[in-house]
Amino acid sequence: NFIQPEDMSSVSQVLQKALSGVETSNYELPLLSKTGKRSTVLLNATTRRDAKGGIIGVVGVGQDISQLNQVMAESRRVADDLTRLIETSNAPIFGIDTDGNVTEWNRKAWILLGFTKDEAIGKSFVEIFITTEFRSSVEEVVKAALRGKE
Repeated sequence: NFIQPEDMSSVSQVLQKALSGVETSNYELPLLSKTGKRSTVLLNATTRRDAKGGIIGVVGVGQDISQLNQVMAESRRVADDLTRLIETSNAPIFGIDTDGNVTEWNRKAWILLGFTKDEAIGKSFVEIFITTEFRSSVEEVVKAALRGKE
């Protein structure tokens, strides 16, 4: 059986909907091959009709998205690892957007400057966190970095 027991109920619902004329789009269906390999198919199910328009079955069209799911899972893992690295770093780490507003703020920045992440996010980095005498030079460095210059 290529449909897993835990998926039988939802697959049955998709088939029943199609048999009653209701199309199902982008249904993720885990399948099991004869050799035991698991795959995930993105399925679209629609009603099959005869020449008179009567419902005679279901047509299912699927696309194997197993590799896509693996890539997405790996991307989430890498993003989680980077988030942990940023948060646990012994150096203050911050990010700013093209407008110069804070978009990232780690724990060490909080400890060093006293602003929590929630307090820092969205604030102008140069205007709020840089002392007056250094604002101009830091602003130039930030602008150069945003233009791709080092």
